[in-house]
Amino acid sequence: MIILGIDPGLRTTGFGVIEKHGSKLRYIASGTIKTGLEGALPPRLKIILDGVREVVATYGPQCAAIEKVFVNVNPQSTLLLGQARGAAISALVGFDLDVAEYSPTQIKQSVVGTGKAAKPQVQDMVARLLKLPGLPGSDAADALGVAICHAHSHDTLALLNVLSPQKGALRMKNGRLV
Repeated sequence: MIILGIDPGLRTTGFGVIEKHGSKLRYIASGTIKTGLEGALPPRLKIILDGVREVVATYGPQCAAIEKVFVNVNPQSTLLLGQARGAAISALVGFDLDVAEYSPTQIKQSVVGTGKAAKPQVQDMVARLLKLPGLPGSDAADALGVAICHAHSHDTLALLNVLSPQKGALRMKNGRLV
């Protein structure tokens, strides 16, 4: 299964593509979609939308995952981040991909083992888990972390659904099993 992870941002949106075979993860690609620091909001959102579309068209993932918006001290920053995230999600659902959402804490917990991990720790563990020759950039590492988190969560959810008396009865909602 090919998984696309997205770390949304208005200036820089990270993407990471991995392949999962059983319990093994394989790095495929990662990078960033840059909109720049200036300019009107609509054209910057279009850059994100088009960039995510290009990544999906190039790598053909079967599913996608994106980091949830966290509330900043500055509400304006939170709103802008939410719009960037919306552009990325729109591109993903435009390809009929299932999109999972994970909080920064869930991602760090899945990749590093603690929800309070620093960015360099995430970069290091992503490089180790995917056997990369060097550290990926922070935005690409975060996106790869989202994909790794989904790879781990997808298996657990699938296993729980197999064990459940009502097939398909369990699912993730707002980061919780319901």
